[in-house]
Amino acid sequence: MKVTQLTVFLENRPGRLAEVARILGGAGINIHGFSTTEAAEYGILRLIVSDTSKAREVLNAAGFTTHVTQVLCVKVEDVPGGLATVLDKLAAADVSIEYLYNISFFNVCFAVRDLDRAVDLLAGQVTLMGDEEVQAL
Repeated sequence: MKVTQLTVFLENRPGRLAEVARILGGAGINIHGFSTTEAAEYGILRLIVSDTSKAREVLNAAGFTTHVTQVLCVKVEDVPGGLATVLDKLAAADVSIEYLYNISFFNVCFAVRDLDRAVDLLAGQVTLMGDEEVQAL
């Protein structure tokens, strides 16, 4: 089985990810999972969404460059070594992994340039998690 992934190319500037999320939300498209990578001037956003064709259409109409590809999504057992079991099977067959990401949307980690300011901005607005809460997942 294969899953369709939408890749969006973004300028690396504040608000660009929010714009994508807002456009998709406004079009009634649910984001099931995502991954970001960044370089100095641009970023790559990989998405698993509820309607890839419609997502691509609305993002292209808004001026974003997109690409569609197929990926493999696997349920990994939630135990120590669960991920290693899957990775070992691929490695044993000499299957190379280009990248991977988690598609559980409910708990999201952000790397930001000003962590303390981000914490202050979001405190009381969303549920912030610390090490203990994350370790308890």
